[in-house]
Amino acid sequence: MTDPQNPNDPASNIPPAPPAYGAPQPQYGAAPQYASAPPPAYGAPVDAPVPGRTMGIVAFILSFFVQLIALILGIIALVQSRKAGHKNGFALAAIIISAVLMVLGVILFFAVIIPLITFGTETYQACQAVGFEGTITVRGLPVDCSNVSD
Repeated sequence: MTDPQNPNDPASNIPPAPPAYGAPQPQYGAAPQYASAPPPAYGAPVDAPVPGRTMGIVAFILSFFVQLIALILGIIALVQSRKAGHKNGFALAAIIISAVLMVLGVILFFAVIIPLITFGTETYQACQAVGFEGTITVRGLPVDCSNVSD
């Protein structure tokens, strides 16, 4: 006789026989048996998409043209990816490129645009003083006041 409580008994390691065909299935205690899921279709993604990846790519592209929007989108995409436990190189690159180009834009504005505006203002005031006639010198450059209109 076999003892079902004894793990050393070789007869206790034999699983019970399945019920005969057409026999009623037990209604309690046993989980229903389901077939395994079919394999994914050809070309279907195996892994779930990374949250924020598409937004990170969009931010990366925009970082060369519209830095402020790209910076905001890049930060949002990076936060979404990090919450899901993924890395997002495109979002990080978009943040870095946008920040660098914004700083360069501010430097360019103060180094080039502001001096041009002040030069134009000085030229206008100097030409106004001579009645918009003749040639004057502003910052060492000759300026024809007949081309400057009031």
